[in-house]
Amino acid sequence: MSTQVGKLPGVILAGGRATRMGGGDKCLRLVGGMTLLARVIARLGPQCGALALNANGDAARFASFGLPALADSVAGFPGPLAGVLAGMDWAHGLGARVIVSASADTPFLPIDLVARLQAAAGPAGLALAASPDPQGGMSRQPTFGLWPVALREDLRAALAGGLRKVVDWTDRHQAGVAEFAALPVDPFFNVNTPDDIIEAERLAGLA
Repeated sequence: MSTQVGKLPGVILAGGRATRMGGGDKCLRLVGGMTLLARVIARLGPQCGALALNANGDAARFASFGLPALADSVAGFPGPLAGVLAGMDWAHGLGARVIVSASADTPFLPIDLVARLQAAAGPAGLALAASPDPQGGMSRQPTFGLWPVALREDLRAALAGGLRKVVDWTDRHQAGVAEFAALPVDPFFNVNTPDDIIEAERLAGLA
């Protein structure tokens, strides 16, 4: 996918091990006849310029999607921040100053994600999405964010120092929060288990 003028590059995070799904590539599971990854691309792609996929292992299994596959540069599956860093390094090579991230297992992600993250950016240019928590209040969505490429060495050092929790790092840089409603469908519903596939099939008719 070529970079579109004025649109930010995006990275889809699929670097996890999908243990609750029994392993394998969760994002290649089908919902309504489409893979989760295809659904994410369909919703995120129009909002971005270039798109890349953060995934570990043999990249050939994703070749049909036509996206560059970015492996973690930090060993040991350290979590989504490693995928964000891989995306930052890739975007740096494109000459981009900011990237957007989204998770590969969220088939109903907001179609206005990028614009609202940009509007919510904090003083360092960082922002995370958030949605209503069942217990009340808002919960941040750490795999949906706006990430300034200028912070990539700071992030690399933080990961080398053992930091793993996304919000611990974003709080250091006063990340803004973009709040999204959860109706009619939670836009950040993510597929982790076989039962979630069944629920996603139901929700696909409402989204």
